[in-house]
Amino acid sequence: MGKRKIYVLACGGTIAGKAASADDLTGYEAGKTSIGELLDAVPAVSDYAEVKGEQFVNIDSSDMTEALWQALSARIQEVADRDDVDGIVITHGTDTMEETAYYLDLTVHTRKPVVLTGSMRPATAISADGPLNLLEAVQAASDTALGDCGVVIVMNSVIHSARFVEKTDTTHVDTFKGRQMGCLGYMQDGRPMVYQKPLRKHTFSSDLVSPPTLPSVAVVYAYVGLSADDVVSLARGKEGLVMAGLGHGKMPAPVWEALQPLIEEGLVVVRAARAVGGMVTPVPAYEGTVTADSLTPQKAKILLQLALCQTKDLSEIQAFFDAY
Repeated sequence: MGKRKIYVLACGGTIAGKAASADDLTGYEAGKTSIGELLDAVPAVSDYAEVKGEQFVNIDSSDMTEALWQALSARIQEVADRDDVDGIVITHGTDTMEETAYYLDLTVHTRKPVVLTGSMRPATAISADGPLNLLEAVQAASDTALGDCGVVIVMNSVIHSARFVEKTDTTHVDTFKGRQMGCLGYMQDGRPMVYQKPLRKHTFSSDLVSPPTLPSVAVVYAYVGLSADDVVSLARGKEGLVMAGLGHGKMPAPVWEALQPLIEEGLVVVRAARAVGGMVTPVPAYEGTVTADSLTPQKAKILLQLALCQTKDLSEIQAFFDAY
């Protein structure tokens, strides 16, 4: 069997970043290296696959937008539907990588591997992690079986599910973790070693699509002193609100009381948690809300947006959160 054909979509980020000196690990500019330069820096990729690529965007991922998500999802779907492509790699900044990965996990429908990667150190740094991450992403995307896992992130030789992964460190290379669910596996000797797969719906089993317009949904972080007026001001005019709640998705009583009129007007409130683990599940005190299960608030926002494109019924929206 010949080499797998891998298509790389470059979106910028630290992996494409440059700094004034080799020991500058934080003062760099992201998105300054082209896809051609990235691939030229890792000639070993050609030992494992036939690689082609394009510069989709070249930005700091803190500047990622929902419109770019929609365009990226559509482009990946076009590439995935081609017979001359076996797997897809997306280079991306780490700040919003987990959100982009989850959006793609829900809206790209394919069994072909879709792998995101990036770096925590710019291309100019001593011990830059980008080249090895890119190589291992190509190696991972070359394994057909990895497509059964949905969209994944491969960094620091670890394979993470888009559903569970989150960035946990501001600067260190082992930033991505999978909370209590753990990772899917590891890269070893040039191939992915997978030990578990996500059971929630994704990619080829997903019924969700990337819409022309995403509903407006806000995320509120609960804290001592949170003003009900501030929450209502932010929520007014929105179709949905995700509360990054205290403990088991709680919120201050004045905030909950102030949200009642908006809920009656059709605002969908999803209760998530600001805690670093655990699930949020239904309780009588918050009847009329949707629960986020184990999704982080930022991922709950994405799922709520896509669910609202299909229904406004709370029980049906809850079913999406129970299935994805």
